[in-house]
Amino acid sequence: MYYGVKFLRLIMKLQKIKPPDNSGILKVTIHASGKLGFSIGAIRAMKIIGNEFIQIAINSEDETDQNLYAFITKEADENTLKINKAGNYYYVNTKALFDKLEIDYRKKKIIFDIVEIEYEGGNIFKLIRREKDRKKSK
Repeated sequence: MYYGVKFLRLIMKLQKIKPPDNSGILKVTIHASGKLGFSIGAIRAMKIIGNEFIQIAINSEDETDQNLYAFITKEADENTLKINKAGNYYYVNTKALFDKLEIDYRKKKIIFDIVEIEYEGGNIFKLIRREKDRKKSK
């Protein structure tokens, strides 16, 4: 057996791989109340510290694209929503927006996985939609 191990050392060189930064799952979820809640990983990745606003966009070129696109900004205007804090978590009052977009967050649990993408020379967040049936309360 010893000779086999020695033989492997001659033909193989292992390189240890450093795991990526484990800052948590990057997602936002629409709560049954219509509020958009951020995971701890999303808060870190989006660099939310409590005085930001979010602007949510859709892809007007592709009606089949159910993903959303988010811009985080320090400046408020008529197109932004305030990011609020509750304890250690952040959320946005998005009920009216999701009602307007006809997203059925009451019957479905809508989750968006977050990836950072380049758009018009800057970085924004693509919110990739997935959904599950909500568990019925007893």
